[in-house]
Amino acid sequence: MLFTGEYEHTIDAKGRLAIPADIRGQWDPAKDGGVWFSLPWIQKGERLVRLYTETGFGRLAAARQASLDLEDDEAELQTALFAYANRLEPDSAGRIRISDRTLRLINLPAEVMIVGAGDHLQVRDRAAWLARDAERFASLPDLVARLRSRRHRPSHGGDE
Repeated sequence: MLFTGEYEHTIDAKGRLAIPADIRGQWDPAKDGGVWFSLPWIQKGERLVRLYTETGFGRLAAARQASLDLEDDEAELQTALFAYANRLEPDSAGRIRISDRTLRLINLPAEVMIVGAGDHLQVRDRAAWLARDAERFASLPDLVARLRSRRHRPSHGGDE
C-alpha cells in the first residue's frame, strides 16, 4: 500500500485510533495482511508512532540482517525495534488500540494527525504538526538539494 495525505483524528480514552476510511477502503487483507504493526519513533526530535501493514512490516523485518554475530550497536537496534513493535488487531469499526506503553513513550495527546509517509503511516501530535506546516513546506527545496548532494557525492574507496 502507498500511504499519502494527512488526516485529523483523535485517540480515545481507551487508546483507540480509527484508521481513515479511505485507507481502509484500499486495504486488501490478502495482499496487505490483516493487522497493523506500530513502532514508536523519534524523527528530528519529534516523537511519533509509525504504523505498518502486516505485509509491510514483515518485508522490513525480513530485510534486517540475519546473523548470529551482529555488531553490538546493530544487535541493540534490532532488539529495541522488535521489542517496541506491537501487533494491532483492527476492531469491527476499523480502530486499532495503541498500547499504553507506546502512548507513554511518545507522549501523544488525544488530538493527532495521521500522516502518509509512503510505506507507512505516522501518528503525530496534531498541534506540533500544524505549527510546523509552513516551515516544513518552505524547507523542501533545501532538503531536496541536501539529498541530491549526498547521492552524487563520489565514494572514497581505496582507489585514490
